Amino acid sequence: MDKRSSATARIVAVTALAVGALVVIVAVGAALSDGGSRSSGRGHSSKVHKTVERKQVPATYEVQSGDTLVSIAHHAGVSVRTIEELNPQVDPQILIAGETLKLR
Repeated sequence: MDKRSSATARIVAVTALAVGALVVIVAVGAALSDGGSRSSGRGHSSKVHKTVERKQVPATYEVQSGDTLVSIAHHAGVSVRTIEELNPQVDPQILIAGETLKLR
C-alpha cells in the first residue's frame, strides 16, 4: 500500500468513527429530550404486544444537591424539554437545592 492509499484509508476510518459517534450522540440526545418515549408508529407487529408501564409523574420535584435537569427528568419520567417549558424562570445550569420544579 503506498503512502497516499494509507493516508486515505486512515481518513476513511477516522471519518467512519466520527460519524458513528455522532449517530450515538444524536440518538441519546433525542431519547433524553423526549423522555425516552419514542413512538413512530412504524414497525409495529400485531403478533407482539408489549405492555409499558408508565410512571405516575408527580406534580412537582424539590431539587436536591447535585441534581441536574437530566437526572431529574430521568428520575421523574419526563423530558428535559417539559421541565424547561414548565419552569421558564429556572436556569438549567444553576439549580438550587430546595427549589421546587413543576413536572406536569
